[in-house]
Amino acid sequence: MAYSRPAAPDDLRPLEVFGNSARFLHGEDHFGTPGSARGWLAEHQLGELTLDERDLARLVRFRETLRDHLDGADVAAELNEFAASTVAGPRWPGPALAPAGEGVDGLIARLLDVLFRAEVTGRARRLKPCRAPECRWLFYDRSPAGNSVWCSMDICGARHKMRAYRSRA
Repeated sequence: MAYSRPAAPDDLRPLEVFGNSARFLHGEDHFGTPGSARGWLAEHQLGELTLDERDLARLVRFRETLRDHLDGADVAAELNEFAASTVAGPRWPGPALAPAGEGVDGLIARLLDVLFRAEVTGRARRLKPCRAPECRWLFYDRSPAGNSVWCSMDICGARHKMRAYRSRA
């Protein structure tokens, strides 16, 4: 599926790429097995990791926490929990975050650092999940007002408009 939006700026791209490890609209989740996750992470330059089922569950939970946070949900407790186990020093929010370890914890810590920096600069509000509950694809909103809600007007926006039209008719 080709999305019509350009990728997020370089500094936010790791969050966008990681968050889009699943394309729910098409029933795809690259974190389905440790092997598929390992290959996908390496292919997308997020790390050469050795993963087990527990690591995989943490990655999926972090991905969904990230999507929820970018959608405006209050998940500070979950972010603090991830920070407590992966980051040396400060908790969310705090100064720049440093990974406390390697592997999955190091990846989560690096992503938390990108997220923190985006929050401080206000750029995180432009990275958002599609409002279609069956999609939730992360996209960078480049609209002047920053009020886009669909990953693609051709796909999710059109579906929503068609459903709204049919419900009125």
